[in-house]
Amino acid sequence: MWKGIIRQYPDFYQFHDSGHIVTLLEGNTPLLPAPNLAARIGCNLSLYLKYEGLNPTSSFKDRGMTVAVSRAVEAGSRAVICASTGNTSASAAAYASKAGIRSFVLIPEGKIALGKLAQAMIHGATVVKILGNFDEALKIVRDISDNYPITLVNSLNPHRIEGQKSAAFEICDVLGQAPDYHFLPVGNAGNITAYWAGYKAYRQVGKISSLPRMMGFQASGAAPIALGHVVEKPETLATAIRIGNPASWKSAEAARDESGGRIDMVTDEEIVAAYKLVASCEGVFCEPASAASI
Repeated sequence: MWKGIIRQYPDFYQFHDSGHIVTLLEGNTPLLPAPNLAARIGCNLSLYLKYEGLNPTSSFKDRGMTVAVSRAVEAGSRAVICASTGNTSASAAAYASKAGIRSFVLIPEGKIALGKLAQAMIHGATVVKILGNFDEALKIVRDISDNYPITLVNSLNPHRIEGQKSAAFEICDVLGQAPDYHFLPVGNAGNITAYWAGYKAYRQVGKISSLPRMMGFQASGAAPIALGHVVEKPETLATAIRIGNPASWKSAEAARDESGGRIDMVTDEEIVAAYKLVASCEGVFCEPASAASI
């Protein structure tokens, strides 16, 4: 029986008191073979989709949040805070609710996925709208968490990255090895950072013998890493990656460089085309940001 990532991988997530573990049994998401998509792309390869939408709040953020909120509870924290354009807010609110602590979410005005906002609110989060973008919201929550007894749970929190490493473990467990290439979208850049850390950790303990090339993709209107400079007013229909100054910028570049990979950009038109393609040929309905890597 699946126990959630902390209990499933105890060698990587150690707690002195298991009563501090806050879990919604996240993880254990399927790695779907995608032969139709591979054929449409015209490549002779084995292609897989890691279907993270089957996590409890429908995103990979739950992997990091179970560890971040568990560590917050372990440290005696009574509240968590984040800036979000969608997925992080839903996840933070759900895990805080499970833990019996308060959650606060700052959102950029008019630039959040409404379904995710509804999730955060139904879980009891206090939601504050600001006149600014995600990067400005993140600066505010960082200042608050630095000066008040409230735990920041954006991916600047290292426990978030630690939890998100578990997806790399699962991929290797299913394949029996690391993939040759790993393609993924890049917004705040925590996920490419976490996957790379996960693959390295699995190799270090002898679970795998090779590492993949990490291939990240940003939307062209919000592509600071690809462009090499901060984007003051990022714009893309893929709200989850509408970020102009990623918190994990340097570690994403390290993942790219150490793996011999690449971080590039795609247009909104290409994102929409991929979004439709994966739904029509593989039966997988993802969010636009996820389609950026396709």
